[in-house]
This record gives sequence, C-alpha cells and structure tokens, in this order.
Amino acid sequence: MILQNLVQSSLYLLIKQMTIMTLPSKTIVIDDAVPYAEAIFSHLGKVITLPGKSIDANTVKNADALIVRSRTQVNQELLQNSKIKFVGSTVVGLDHIDQEYLKNQNIEFYSAQGCNANSVAEYIITALYELAETFNFTLTDKTLGIIGVGNVGQKVYNKAKQLGMTCLLNDPPKVEQLPGLVDSDNYVDLDTCLTADIITVHTPLTKTGKHPSYDLISAEKLAKISPNQIIINAARGGVINEKAWINTPTLANIIDCWENEPNINEQLYKTAFLATPHVAGHSLDAKVAGSTMVYHQLCNYWSTQPQTGWQNKLPENPELISITQVDPIQTAIHQILNKSHDIKNDDRAIRSQNISEVHKKYEDYRRNFPIYREFNRHKVASTNNKKLNNLLNLLGFNLI
Repeated sequence: MILQNLVQSSLYLLIKQMTIMTLPSKTIVIDDAVPYAEAIFSHLGKVITLPGKSIDANTVKNADALIVRSRTQVNQELLQNSKIKFVGSTVVGLDHIDQEYLKNQNIEFYSAQGCNANSVAEYIITALYELAETFNFTLTDKTLGIIGVGNVGQKVYNKAKQLGMTCLLNDPPKVEQLPGLVDSDNYVDLDTCLTADIITVHTPLTKTGKHPSYDLISAEKLAKISPNQIIINAARGGVINEKAWINTPTLANIIDCWENEPNINEQLYKTAFLATPHVAGHSLDAKVAGSTMVYHQLCNYWSTQPQTGWQNKLPENPELISITQVDPIQTAIHQILNKSHDIKNDDRAIRSQNISEVHKKYEDYRRNFPIYREFNRHKVASTNNKKLNNLLNLLGFNLI
C-alpha cells in the first residue's frame, strides 16, 4: 500500500509538472529603457525588450502584455491585431496612451503616477541653486511661481517653502476639486503667478476639458514676461508656446521638455541657459519605482505572487559627500547638490552648435543616461553649521 501511494504521488507530481510545462507561456514586450526589466518580469513569462520607438504592431502581435515608457504611442494602430490584455506605463505622462481605445477594447491599463515626482522636484531645486549661484542672487529673496501643483508641483512647493522661498501657486482644477486647500492663500490666478521671479511649469499636457494645458502659457502671456524673469519647463512640450518663447527676453530659460522631441527647436535651444533632454525624472530611484509599480499591478492582474529577488541587483548607495566650505549656506548646498547630480552635465551631453547633432545626442543620452540617485540615497558628512545641517535634512539627505 505504501509503495502504491508513493507511485500514485509521484505520478501526480509528474502529470502536474507536465501540465505546467504545456501551459501557454505568456509574452511581455518591454521598452528596453525600463531598468531591470528581465530580472523583474521574467518569472511572469517570456520577456522581449526593445527600444521604445521600435515597438510596433508586428513586435506586439503575439504578446500578452506591453510595458512602455514615453517613446511608444499606444493606440489602435499598435494593438488592433494583437492579443495584448494589459498595458503598463512606467512613466507619468499620459499623452502617448489612447486610454479610450484601451477601455473600449477591455485592455487593462496602469500608469505609474507619481513615480518620478521626487526626481523632477529635485531637478528643479538643483536648477534653482544653479541659477542663484550663476546670477548672484539669494533664493530666499525671490518668488517662485509653480504652475500645476500635482504630484511634482506639490513636492517642489514643499521643498522651496522649507528653503525659505515665497511661492505663488496656480492650479485651477485642484482648487475646484479640493476646496479649503491648505495654504489656499498662496493659490493665485495664472496672470499673478506669471509675475514671479522664477516660473516653473508642472502641468500634464491636455488639449481638452475645462482646463486644457496646451498653449497654457500663450504668446499673449509671454508678452508680459520681463527680461529679469526666469522660466523653467520640466512638464511637457506644448504647455509653453515655443514660437513665442523664442522671442521672449528672460534672464534665463531652463528647458527639459520640448515639443517634437528629439527634434527640438533650434532657436529655442539656443536661448536655454540649461537645455536637457527630458531627463528630470530619470533618477534610478524614479525608474525603479515606475517599474515596480507596474510589475505589482501586472502580478495582481495575472494573480501571481510578486518576487523580490531582483532587488539584489540594485547598486549600492553612493559614496559619502563631504564639503569644507559651509558659508555662505547657499553656496554650500549648491556644492552638495552638484556632487549628487550635476545637471550641467546633462546640458553638456547634448550641447552642440549643430542642431542635427543635438537631435542625435538627445535620444542617445536618454537611452544611456548615467545612474544618479535621489537625495535620500546620499549620505552627507555633518558640518559645524546647524542651519546648513537642518536644510540638508529637510531636502532629504542623510547626515552622518
């Protein structure tokens, strides 16, 4: 009887294993700019990684799931002859996704909203210190106008407020949806917000609805900008009227998001104090967060237990940052920010007098973006300046 039970048990296990082996394997097509794609998703099925712009109807035809970043247009043309039932986007922008088509086709869609908000906010803070040190002004003497106070804009506001800056906020949809906002006195109309010394834009790109953001900062609005103001766009190309912006005298333009990327406007490019190739949200931490959020959603959709072993492949935290100059505090913080991520390098990476060369470098640099970590991954040697230490703690650095 014991032998018979052993035989039956072994036979059962063999049949079960053969059944599992003969089950159709799922296929997942993933943008190759998604970090650790193979390590994270491979236990769910066959992983095929491709450059985002190379993902087409033919490459997704036999796929069950599609994971993209911003370079793939997900629409009927791409998916109509495929068997895809899940689309995940590891970036926060939605203008590359035809959500209505996905809904009508009963295709599950998930976007990693908020995954790179902190990365973009830290880019803005770093840019502010770069501007202050270059043009010899004190940040606390300036007003910061934040247009769009969502995931990113709210973080920019929190950090700027902690640093002692006066902020003007503009976000009509948020005011309508959340009456009685905290700091409601800081919310102003667009024209008032555009009077700030430094203007930074953080709206999504929308062309419909009650508050479309396309051409939000129009030629008419730009005509009122004075030559001592600064404009930053780390949101989406198209929110600011680029044709008018070219002829708008400013103290400085910092541009990370452009229309017609990577074939950006040559004249506008030449106006930029810092021109970067849509990489403000490209910290490793933001990318991994986006990947992880989509991964967990796909596991849930396929009723599969997530795995964590892939996390062993993540790099160690950066080396200790230390400085000797602690006064003035603004200069000290600027030095530390440059040691964590010098955004001037992102400008230099695509800088050229030849716009065709800029276009080529733009996409190449995005695809081969160097690893940098967010502030909370950095350790900073504590200084003898308590105020400086406090500000660094508020920014998220770990003092030791």
